Amino acid sequence: MSESEPTSRFSLAGKTALVTGGSKGIGAETALNLSRAGAAVAVAGRDRVGLDAVCATIRAEGGRCETVEADLATAEGAEATARAALACFPTIDILVNNAGIARVAPFWELSVDDWDLTQAVNLRAPFILAQVLSGPMREQRRGKIINISSVAGVTAQWEHAAYTASKGGLNLLTKVMAIELAPYNVQCNAVAPTVILTAMGREVWGPPEKGDPMKAKIPMNRFGEPAEVADLVLYLASPASDFLTGQVIAIDGGYTAV
Repeated sequence: MSESEPTSRFSLAGKTALVTGGSKGIGAETALNLSRAGAAVAVAGRDRVGLDAVCATIRAEGGRCETVEADLATAEGAEATARAALACFPTIDILVNNAGIARVAPFWELSVDDWDLTQAVNLRAPFILAQVLSGPMREQRRGKIINISSVAGVTAQWEHAAYTASKGGLNLLTKVMAIELAPYNVQCNAVAPTVILTAMGREVWGPPEKGDPMKAKIPMNRFGEPAEVADLVLYLASPASDFLTGQVIAIDGGYTAV
């Protein structure tokens, strides 16, 4: 065990990171957190304006940031995103699979196209990105893969059939990757938030008729903020979590404790 100062074990100096869905919400907060801890960061997403804004903030603070325009709805797009990140940096030490979508409807009304798109972005893309980027991680015998999942991956949610299926799959994919990468000193964990007040969270849960019943199920009686998730990701990305792998960590105000 390291005897260094506790705060030094949270330093990411000299490390590189890729954050998907990095133009806003949890992804943007995560990119800022990782940069402030010392990492050089590549942010990936479809929103060029948002990506540029995040990078501008990081650069203004003295950090290094690169942008990667990404279409994670296709297998080719996911692989291209990983290759583009490796073109920015020789290796990616920290992969944060944050990009995700939700299609909300009763399962009997959900289209096959919406089902397929949800699985592609939320489950297949993290799989492909991890496949590609774990290669250099295995060679250097260190790395962190952090998948942004959801409490919807462990508990049923009304009108979220495709989303819950994708996040449940991501949770088990996380565990498989963790045990297979452990011999290479690569840790893989998932973060499972309850409702977080991102743009997507406000769109789905903002109306009181939907949001209030959900809040009533959360012992802390509120939704989370993107920065709260980003702080947990920073811990999982840092040397402080080197003995933690294969876990799905709920950040949910006590929702799954009930």
